[in-house]
Amino acid sequence: MNRKQIEKLLAGVRDGSIEIDEAFQYLTELPFKDLGFAKIDNHREIRTGYPEIIFGQGKTPLQVKEIIQFQLKTGNNILATRVTSQMYDEVKKVTADAIYHESARCITIRMRDPVYPDTSIAVVTAGTSDLSVADEAVVTAEILDNKVNKIVDVGVAGIHRLFDKIDDIRKARVVIVIAGMEGALPSVVGGLVDKPVIAVPTSIGYGANFGGISALLGMLTSCASGISVVNIDNGFGAGYLASMINKL
Repeated sequence: MNRKQIEKLLAGVRDGSIEIDEAFQYLTELPFKDLGFAKIDNHREIRTGYPEIIFGQGKTPLQVKEIIQFQLKTGNNILATRVTSQMYDEVKKVTADAIYHESARCITIRMRDPVYPDTSIAVVTAGTSDLSVADEAVVTAEILDNKVNKIVDVGVAGIHRLFDKIDDIRKARVVIVIAGMEGALPSVVGGLVDKPVIAVPTSIGYGANFGGISALLGMLTSCASGISVVNIDNGFGAGYLASMINKL
């Protein structure tokens, strides 16, 4: 339950429009709902400002469907990451409002109208090969009610492409920069903008990339100031953090 739902429940009890037994049923599901295979955190939004996000990897399609079926009762926007088309097929059975973002591997369900801050987030990729991670960041930031500008394929191998878009990047309040290979792009962007940069290493690259380790280490040891780094391929973590910064 979010704050508005709790206020509505209490007001209903006071004015008699909600029976005590009905209110008790709501309260039995606080602070979490036990589904047997998962415990849904109903207080997450009260504590952190955002409802619980579903991590689909490792879950069965039926488990994802059951979690989402419960979350539909909350009235909050729903995001499931690292999902499959089979999971989406199951979710469609309980709601026609679900959208499957194939590249991002996400399911979103918008339950309320967005309230956007005046500022925006820029998501910048070094190469087209980084798009799936970028799309996960974009989908995450958008379902958390942010305006996002996605700028792709502006890596250091053709740095003039970056300079062509630098004015657009500078308009954002926070910049997510996604790169594989040696992971150099966040350092370059960090030296050109006066906004926080969230660096995302990807697992894209040849053998010595070590599945993203080289990009991760390059970003962690960047000489540019104002750069934070999330885990390899973690577009969700970058989009979530960017949303928090954008709404400060």
